[in-house]
Amino acid sequence: MRRKIVAANWKMNGSLELVQKLVPAVRDGVAALDNGLEVVIMPPSIYLGQVRELLSGSSIAVGVQNVAQWQSGAYTGEIAAGMAADAGCQYALVGHSERRQLFDETDELVAGKVARILESGLQAMVCVGETLEERESGDAETVVCRQLEGALKGLSAGDASKVIVAYEPVWAIGTGKTATAEDAQAMHEAIRRKLVELGLPGNAMSVLYGGSVKPDNAAALFAKPDIDGGLIGGASLKAEDFIAICQAGIS
Repeated sequence: MRRKIVAANWKMNGSLELVQKLVPAVRDGVAALDNGLEVVIMPPSIYLGQVRELLSGSSIAVGVQNVAQWQSGAYTGEIAAGMAADAGCQYALVGHSERRQLFDETDELVAGKVARILESGLQAMVCVGETLEERESGDAETVVCRQLEGALKGLSAGDASKVIVAYEPVWAIGTGKTATAEDAQAMHEAIRRKLVELGLPGNAMSVLYGGSVKPDNAAALFAKPDIDGGLIGGASLKAEDFIAICQAGIS
């Protein structure tokens, strides 16, 4: 049975004041929901300790937004997957379009990060997605499947349970635009086909949708048979909105 997951990606947002207000509100709101949903918060790494402390005793997991492709060494400013695990994280996000576009991260680089994540005992949340130009030219599925194949190169069927795929159409991230539930479902179905083609248990792996998910569209998206939850950006910074999205994830 596939896991239902809603993950909060705060990106480079937040402050100690926000942490101290937002995390307890989300913790208490999620605790009041029905069981069966995995919730993950991925704050900027500098706030991981405070977030973990505020989540103590709750079911909410913590993750990092990025890790290095190296295990250790003279890489100033980088964070190793093993360090994230040592700090109490359960998840690591890699391959986000912002990392690909702003930091020139390639599929090969993402694959290296996935390997380090799995070696460290963390679960990898791997992002894929096309630009508006790629979608309008009819290449969306080709691009997403290429990213998927590159990022998961060498992944064994046995490790697949530790990998979550997040489909985030680049043109819908932070723009207020959202793929229709039907378009998102079609891509999620294509992702599962590609996973099976790669020798992985695609029908058993969780595939999330990200890209301007909000309380008013979450239910329609999450109701689709191949969408197992969401990777939430801006709406995760508002406790009421994020809790409403989590509720949609188990309805």
